[in-house]
Amino acid sequence: MGFFKKRNVNDLGEKKRDMPEGLWTKCPSCNESLFEQALAKNLRVCTSCGYHFTIASDERIVSLVDEGSFVEMDQHLDSVNALGFKGYLDKVKAYQAKTGLTEAVVTGRAIIEGIPVLVAIMDFRFLGASMGSVVGEKITRAIEAATAERKPVIVFSASGGARMHEGILSLMQMAKTSGALARHSEARLPYISVLTHPTTGGVTASFATLGDLIIAEPKCMIGFAGPRVVKETTHADLPPGFQTAEFMMQHGLVDMIVDRKEMRATLARVLRYMIGAK
Repeated sequence: MGFFKKRNVNDLGEKKRDMPEGLWTKCPSCNESLFEQALAKNLRVCTSCGYHFTIASDERIVSLVDEGSFVEMDQHLDSVNALGFKGYLDKVKAYQAKTGLTEAVVTGRAIIEGIPVLVAIMDFRFLGASMGSVVGEKITRAIEAATAERKPVIVFSASGGARMHEGILSLMQMAKTSGALARHSEARLPYISVLTHPTTGGVTASFATLGDLIIAEPKCMIGFAGPRVVKETTHADLPPGFQTAEFMMQHGLVDMIVDRKEMRATLARVLRYMIGAK
């Protein structure tokens, strides 16, 4: 007869959590476990390997513009389901609740080291920053405001491409944004395009690659179709680094690759050069 009763795992009760969730984030590039607060302080750039995580639009605005200078515009523009796509508006409302945004781009007036600009910042958290009619309209309005006010415009792109829920209405935004940029160029005003991870599809095929200066964050993906689609279509082995920022710079699409922590200072420097300011 045993003196001790044999215990099993069920006797231990509910497993205790040693620490709250969300304190640590694993880097997908080097697999290092990163303390979330330290990662946020470092602008969501891995402190071990320099991998650039996706960053929210509000975090990017804080890191870029002079404190208190950002004034949002057109924040109340909202999507409609013009094509009657089943469940589309429910999906939009779910992402609005999840992100606190009304759409996948935030636009407004701001000042970067004393230089007034118009900015548009896409946020990948909202439906993969797909470009629907509201995204295209907000970016177009920002460009047109920059032209009317004779200011530079800066667009930060991060997108999965055109929004399939809106069909041709989404594809129309490629021409609309490009037309606004053509008028901005005719007015001899600067447009800086900043490509972040990932920038693909109709966004790449329109305003993202029309900048007077095209800047990219390190190792971000830039392309129209994904590498798997390209490989299956061409039946060819893709070169190393295909569709990365470094590959695109080597082949002439990208002018500069800038670390996120250096982005504000770099933009201010090139803006002074482009507008002839001291």
